[in-house]
Amino acid sequence: MNRLHRKRRIQSAPRRGAAVVEFALVSPLLIMLTLGMMEIGRVVMVKQLLINASREGARFAVLPGSTNAEVEAQVVEALQPTISGATVSVDPPVIATAPAGTPITVAVTIPAANVSWIPHPLFTLNSDIHASTTMRREGQ
Repeated sequence: MNRLHRKRRIQSAPRRGAAVVEFALVSPLLIMLTLGMMEIGRVVMVKQLLINASREGARFAVLPGSTNAEVEAQVVEALQPTISGATVSVDPPVIATAPAGTPITVAVTIPAANVSWIPHPLFTLNSDIHASTTMRREGQ
């Protein structure tokens, strides 16, 4: 009985080293996949926040008496405290004098590298995340 037990112990010793080598080969791939999923999730979350902020800005922009500066402030407020540094553009350039029925577009853009959780993102390094909403101006 004792001899059989020793024989099993000797045979299993090389297998432990193989498991360490397998883990060393597979773990970088698993870590990259996990970080990639986190990065994609972050981009989707930021895209949804930009869509909501552009919608808030467009709803404010179509009201009579609203100005471009007020619309931009509304969008920035909708993004706070989660996102800062987004670029807001409103078309037409002067909405205060736009007649009723004029389409007004509020666009929000931010570089993906600014909102990444990874210090040096590989996939989204030179990309922008963009959202826009168009609504018609209400009558005065």
